[in-house]
Formats: sequence, C-alpha cells, structure tokens
Amino acid sequence: MYVPFDDMPKDARIWVYQADRPFEEKEKVWIISKLVAFCNQWNTHGAEMPSSFDIRLDQFIILSVDESKLGASGCSIDSSVRIIREIEVKLNLNLLDSGKVAYMDGENVRVAFLPEIKNHVSAGSLKSTSKMFNPSVNKISDLNEQWLIEANNSWLKKYFAH
Repeated sequence: MYVPFDDMPKDARIWVYQADRPFEEKEKVWIISKLVAFCNQWNTHGAEMPSSFDIRLDQFIILSVDESKLGASGCSIDSSVRIIREIEVKLNLNLLDSGKVAYMDGENVRVAFLPEIKNHVSAGSLKSTSKMFNPSVNKISDLNEQWLIEANNSWLKKYFAH
C-alpha cells in the first residue's frame, strides 16, 4: 500500500540505493511509476505493508516500509531488491553494488568506487571534511541526522590519517 513518503512514520525502515550517476528526468518519471506500482502491491506473507519511496538529489532511491504492525519478511525484501535490479538493468545504472562511496563535491554528488577512493583523495575532491552519504542508515529519522556525515567521521577516516 503506497503512502506518500512525508506521511511515513519517522521510525519506518529504509533502504538507500545510490546510483553511480544522476537520473535523467524521463528516467525519474519511469522510476516513480515503477515504484508506486511496486509499493501498491508490496506485501509480506500476503498482508499489505504501508510503504513508500523517495528520490533524492536525482541519484538516490530510498525505499521505506512501516513495520509497526508487521515486519518485512525475507521474501518481501527480496521482492524489493528485484524491483531495484529491474530499474538498474533497464536504465543501465549501478544501484546494488555496495562497493562505492557517494560524497558531496561542492553542490554535486560524486561517486567513487572502492579502488578509486585514494585517487579522489589525492585529487582533492574527497577531503576529510567532505560530506559523504552514510549507507548504514536504516530509519527515516536517520536521514536528517546520520545520512550526510563528514568523511573523517566515517570508515573513510583511514584515508586522511597522517
């Protein structure tokens, strides 16, 4: 059962998927239609789950489910990964690979794959004070306080130790 993202409870569970590039406008329109349809049928063991999504910075898909009455089962989580995989394949995106880091470089989101992080640090685009997107957030309330953190306050700090 689709619920507008702003109407979801702050303790609703989330999964954040970061793309390796920004979505084009026509891609966003398609993603939105796909995810509304998905949320309207997303269920766990046949019971509908209040669910939603948000697209942020044209590069992040945030899926959310209200687990206050019924938790998401393994099968329901698998179905959400399948829809993300479908989006990934159709639009030639990298959404599911966890081996990448997204961070702010001025006003732009930059993505560094793990083998490239040292290059981003050497080039000066990724600094200890750069805001990076924390992939471990798991509730809507985390988006405001814990999603965007300084690189030096994350596992990336080892790249800035002198």
